[in-house]
Amino acid sequence: MKMMRWLCIIALIIALPLSGAWLKGDPISRYTEFPPLTHYVEHAGFSWIGFAIVSLGALAFFVPLGIFLVRAWRARPKQKAAARFPSWGWFGIAWTATAWLLAWTRFEWMTPLQSFTFSPLWFGYIVVINALTFRQRGSCMMTAQPRYFLSLFPVSAAFWWYFEYLNRFVQNWYYVGIESMSPIQYFWMATLPFSTVLPAVLGTYEFLDTTFGHLPERPPAPPAENKPGWIPITLLAASTLGLVFLVVLPDILFPLLWLSPLFVISAFRMLAGRPPLEVEPGNSLPRRIALLAAAALICGFFWEMWNYFSLAQWIYAVPYVNRFHIFEMPILGYTGYLPFGIECALVGDAVRRWLSTSRSFTPG
Repeated sequence: MKMMRWLCIIALIIALPLSGAWLKGDPISRYTEFPPLTHYVEHAGFSWIGFAIVSLGALAFFVPLGIFLVRAWRARPKQKAAARFPSWGWFGIAWTATAWLLAWTRFEWMTPLQSFTFSPLWFGYIVVINALTFRQRGSCMMTAQPRYFLSLFPVSAAFWWYFEYLNRFVQNWYYVGIESMSPIQYFWMATLPFSTVLPAVLGTYEFLDTTFGHLPERPPAPPAENKPGWIPITLLAASTLGLVFLVVLPDILFPLLWLSPLFVISAFRMLAGRPPLEVEPGNSLPRRIALLAAAALICGFFWEMWNYFSLAQWIYAVPYVNRFHIFEMPILGYTGYLPFGIECALVGDAVRRWLSTSRSFTPG
């Protein structure tokens, strides 16, 4: 039943944008070009009114997030590290530093591999963030849950390829330095770094979870009757319409590139009588959301920074707000990392449940 639910979600979020392209009368080949080189969306220019509106929305999220994180930092437990920084963590630091040097320089002998330097950076980051968690509490995802940790890599690649697919309908970013690549070369050049997204974000979340304290919570409300109600139906209807018309109104609906998968998955979970986001024992929903958003923002900073001087890099084309860049990303574009952290957790939780179910299943 769970597998069928996920297949329905995947089929829905893939088919809906294509149905919008069909309604618009666009050729489907436009959205299946590989590598994606053609730029066919002409975005609206910068608008101070649009910038002000989006800024107010961003502040509505970032201010409470900042306040919560400051309070949680002050409430962190004063305790010594549970273990020494592991030797493999020092190897991760040396690896990352070397990869960084190679990514931002143009040595002639590195020319054949220069476009592939982004993946080693993120493999190193993942090792280092796990080592920091190991130092804090004596264990980490990489050592305590190796099956789950390794499973995140192929799932992560498929996960981010979906966002690449959605971006074909709005073209908020595009890649340079890939013009001479064959489809096979581009597939591997992209899939390897895509495979690091979930391990990086969820590893960073795990580190923050060991570092930030728990704030006093209000007494929990009595459990409500387990009925789906109107909220998931509204979310599902809104995200369905948004994905259909994404290609028709890309300058208006482009935020749904980040929000629609979150809405669809959460709606299906609520319709199945489950909470939209799992909360670990001893944690709270606001704390988990805040730390997931912070983890995605931290990873976002490194993504944008390491992209800045890479040979094969992405450039943004965001309507109305494409000014005041931090690296290549316009400053308001970082708002997209807030829901993205939650989406990473939803997919990570699904992987964990699938592994738990497959381990406990015995035929006959």
